[in-house]
Amino acid sequence: MRGSGWTANHPMLVFVARRSARLVVSLALLLVLSFAMIHLIPGDPVRAALGPRAPQSRVLALRHDLRLDEPLAKQFVDYAGNVVRGHFGTSFVSNLPVSEIIGERLPNTARLAGIAFVVILGLSLPIGMLAAILTRDGRRRGTDLAFTSVTGGLAMVPEFLLGVGLVYVFAVTLKWFPVAGQSGVSSYVLPVTSLCLGSIAALARIVRAETLKVLGEDYMRTARSKRLPARLEYLRHCLPNMLTATLTLGGLLLGGLIGGTVLVENVFAWPGLGTIITQSVAQQDYALAQAIILLLGSAVLIINFGVDLLLGTLDRRSTIRQA
Repeated sequence: MRGSGWTANHPMLVFVARRSARLVVSLALLLVLSFAMIHLIPGDPVRAALGPRAPQSRVLALRHDLRLDEPLAKQFVDYAGNVVRGHFGTSFVSNLPVSEIIGERLPNTARLAGIAFVVILGLSLPIGMLAAILTRDGRRRGTDLAFTSVTGGLAMVPEFLLGVGLVYVFAVTLKWFPVAGQSGVSSYVLPVTSLCLGSIAALARIVRAETLKVLGEDYMRTARSKRLPARLEYLRHCLPNMLTATLTLGGLLLGGLIGGTVLVENVFAWPGLGTIITQSVAQQDYALAQAIILLLGSAVLIINFGVDLLLGTLDRRSTIRQA
């Protein structure tokens, strides 16, 4: 009885505690998976790093130095301990500290994903709301059909395929933008567009559906009956009430952008984490691949955790039910 009373009196604390516990469990599972995935890749990373002609004695010596000859359980305990202390080891291939390599590449990936996220929210909200306003109550069937068809088609196109098409048209054929690499503001246009278009289409469809739902509510009819200016009607009464679902999907899209950048960076040879994770897996560079997988996975989990807390704060009723 005490527990249920405490839960009823402190629903937000219970909500945060449960979400925090779920985050910790998810991070621990990610740690196990990042260790297991790399060790399941066939081949010998030491032999790959030293080359096929390296003497066996040197291979064995390096395996001993890297503690790869120890039992997997002991390797995992050492790996987990190093991660907790922020030590990610040294790259097998470049012989540079993993933290140094990630530190050089992470800002490029973060800028690309951050700009894409701002563009997605900045365009999908007005596009979705405008489509809902124009087509509410069955109006403008042609506009409704065009919006649904275009957004549905764009949402289904994979980022890497869209990137290849954009490179061919705007970089190779028209020569408006750089083909690859990071060389000023213009080099952001095609990668950001590749990341944004599908997400803008998907989120705009959700915004339109939520806006149509809100526009059908009684309080919106009351606002219209008072002949309020359109700015007040849509921005003060409609926008806040359709943001919850939009923020939920927006947080998921931000997590998805992190995965999408891996593909897009490889298409555009972008100097970020996406290109080196592909190289590290191909070269069996265990330490570097593990660190990047752990970093990107943790970012997705923490973003989802933050979105949960934000939605719990905005919608206290759902918080109480989940507590």
